[in-house]
Amino acid sequence: MDTSSFMKLSQRQYLIILFSVITFTLVLNLGQTYSFWNIGIEALLVSRWATMLLLVGYAFRKKSLTTWILISMILGAEFGHDMPSVAIHLNLFSKIFLNMVKTIIAPLLFATLVVGIAGHSNLRQVGRMGWKSIVYFEIVSTIALFIGLLAINISKAGVGVNIPANMAQTGIPTVKGQTFEEIILHIFPENIAKAIYDGQMLQIVVFSIIFGIAVAMLKDQHRNRMVHFAESLSETMFKFTNLVMYMAPVAVFAALAYSVGHMGLSILGNLVQLLATLYIALIVFLLLVLLPVAMLLKIPIRNFIRAVSEPVTIAFATTSSESALPVAMKAMEKFGVPRKIVAFVMPTGYSFNLDGTTLYLSLATIFVSQVAGIDLSIDRQLLIVFTLMITSKGVAGVPRASLVILLGTAASFGLPTWPIFIILGIDELMDMARSAMNVIGNCLATAVVARWEGEFDDNAAKNFTAD
Repeated sequence: MDTSSFMKLSQRQYLIILFSVITFTLVLNLGQTYSFWNIGIEALLVSRWATMLLLVGYAFRKKSLTTWILISMILGAEFGHDMPSVAIHLNLFSKIFLNMVKTIIAPLLFATLVVGIAGHSNLRQVGRMGWKSIVYFEIVSTIALFIGLLAINISKAGVGVNIPANMAQTGIPTVKGQTFEEIILHIFPENIAKAIYDGQMLQIVVFSIIFGIAVAMLKDQHRNRMVHFAESLSETMFKFTNLVMYMAPVAVFAALAYSVGHMGLSILGNLVQLLATLYIALIVFLLLVLLPVAMLLKIPIRNFIRAVSEPVTIAFATTSSESALPVAMKAMEKFGVPRKIVAFVMPTGYSFNLDGTTLYLSLATIFVSQVAGIDLSIDRQLLIVFTLMITSKGVAGVPRASLVILLGTAASFGLPTWPIFIILGIDELMDMARSAMNVIGNCLATAVVARWEGEFDDNAAKNFTAD
């Protein structure tokens, strides 16, 4: 069959061929791994890359960015496994993508918040959305903390871990614990340009909210000019996002290739129990907390999954919740959440609603104590949880910033920092899961607040189709 005839196959025929080839390739490679037969390395390599080419063909047929991103993850893992010496240099492309996304964040947040607040001149609704959002965030993130605490106490993943005798202790940053006053002071920007440069999302949000309130208090002549400018800036940044997202498959491919090339597919090793504990705890949180919330408020589950699939995939592959923010905002607006609610709730949630990160932090802190052989009492563990409720705010935008929070928490409670080296080896794999959960939680939060405000568009949600 020539190439033109092959591409003319129906979608069903192509999927049957693709599934058959994938099955054959898996059987071939697993049989070699478990010594059921002895096949040359070259033949195995050809079988895997033939499958990769079929997957690329499927992506061309689907013409969907989400499909391209998912297939790029598989391609990146395969490339990193087969050519690690090249793959370890590909991180440049994912860094370029993250840098481009970071240029979008500040103007997009500023513009959408100003329009959302000043464009409707309803300051009472802004206050109402604010307290509803904070109450929801704190309830859900606190439940996440306790699920993480319960999971690690059940699995005891840190008990009996063998520590290499030659484990180095260089590279662990020194972290000074912040006081409550310093945490509060850090919320308010001393210089908005500095806040943008440092990527301080919460400070940008606070400045934008106050700026939006000030614009709402202006006379119509001046207010309308500012609102029109903010609307134009917002639309421009969404178009800018569209352009940057064309690079997402390349960035995802590079990120996964680098991770696998740098750490190898066997990175799990003795830490598979810790990884399993985190992933199972996140699934439990998703099924027992977020799913019931969505069902209770009658959020269409299937279309919600479609709406969040692209931003969640981007967050998972790049290990950064921030990289998914622009596309997540756009998806939730199309899903039926008004822009003014998306613009307020989602960026605020990136500082106060870190479901995946908070769950991980409580789990990881107790893991550190278990590895070190320190038995923490229940009241001590609860004190750690309530401390993390404060110290975990505002870390979603930075990959692996939760390690810094973890170090600070360990230092505050007299726990040794050397066990954190055990987590460093697989932190990227853990960061993928918690970043993805952060995005899911914040997307759902926008729909929840929209429903509470009576502004959720059920027709848009029921008729949602991915771009």
